[in-house]
Amino acid sequence: MRVKGGYVTRRRHNKVLRFTRGQHSGRHRLFSVANQAMMKAGVYQYRDRRNRKRDLRRLWIQRINAGAREHGLSYSRLMHGLKVAGVELNRKLMADMVVNDPAAFAQLVQTAKQAVGA
Repeated sequence: MRVKGGYVTRRRHNKVLRFTRGQHSGRHRLFSVANQAMMKAGVYQYRDRRNRKRDLRRLWIQRINAGAREHGLSYSRLMHGLKVAGVELNRKLMADMVVNDPAAFAQLVQTAKQAVGA
């Protein structure tokens, strides 16, 4: 006698079809196609969680560089000056300072300039 799976298979299929809701054509209608779409989507999610961290770091560096150049310093010289001065501030906070608190960022740039004697 063969085992057909019964309601367990139906529940598994429905779970996949719920996940692919909003997809186009058979990707939300047919289990086998939807299952492939779901697995591929999972691969993209896993990859892009890591890529998002890279992208945000690049954005923060661009903002810090733009802010530093307004004060006559390049990004690399600013970061070196802050390291010499012993200022441990992450790039996310510094990029936020450039946008929301330019006066505080200007003080940070002055600190870096004094540390390297520029």
